[in-house]
Amino acid sequence: MKQFSFVVALLCTQLFVQAQSNVAPILEDFYHHPERVLVTAHRAAHNKYPENSIAAIKEAIRIGVDVVELDVRSTKDSVLVIMHDGTITRTTGQPGAVRDYTYKELQAFHLLFNGQPTEEKIPTFEEALKLLKGKAMLDIDFKEASPEAAKKTCALVEATQMASQVLFFLYAAKYAPYLHDLDPNIPIMPRSHNAEETEKIMQQGKYAAIHIDDSFYSDSLMSRVRAHGERVWINALGKYDDMEEKQKDSGFDAMMKAFKYANCIQTNYPEELLAYLKKKGLHR
Repeated sequence: MKQFSFVVALLCTQLFVQAQSNVAPILEDFYHHPERVLVTAHRAAHNKYPENSIAAIKEAIRIGVDVVELDVRSTKDSVLVIMHDGTITRTTGQPGAVRDYTYKELQAFHLLFNGQPTEEKIPTFEEALKLLKGKAMLDIDFKEASPEAAKKTCALVEATQMASQVLFFLYAAKYAPYLHDLDPNIPIMPRSHNAEETEKIMQQGKYAAIHIDDSFYSDSLMSRVRAHGERVWINALGKYDDMEEKQKDSGFDAMMKAFKYANCIQTNYPEELLAYLKKKGLHR
């Protein structure tokens, strides 16, 4: 019995070490290899499973994405859950907003996939953190406006020891100093809306990444962003993903040509982008 217990303990230790090592090369690439392009799964891998679901997160981990993007909202009883829309109609078929329901009430609903109910339910932010721990980075698309929700988000990140694996996405860079004061351990990714704001963000401090829009992208500015130590995050969502859906590699070819210095790409086709980047020698 003692020998059996020892073997089980040893196996658990090995699995833990293996899980921790899975994210190590991702973090190494993110912070020390700007020449490597990282892949972000938008709302997790939702081509096969409901968006922002546990199953979609597991699939994103399985295919080997670097970053999983998830949307965080608060329920009526202040439980942080994963949900993109303010309402739950599109994703569950039920009426009302996330904040109209307690977490327990939300658990009565099933997430839809292609309009059909599944076994998946709305996950909590804490569940997502624990699932991704040691496996991939997490881009927190924070949808709430309250300081209390921000504090709770940071507290859960710390409680799950996930600070080194997350990016806290801010729609407005002006909130970055507040978030840094709230928790200096959590890496921040502010969104820039124009070239002038990008320059101001770099003057404000050094962040893990800057979210760039294609409307003001230029090689000269983005080369400075990378030289400053930030990743250049850009979306394939929309135009380039649509091109890719119609013809393999066409969207990604066009994107890499247009955005030479982009080195973190968010897409609805993470598995396809991973294969493309590996083929081009741009991913480990």
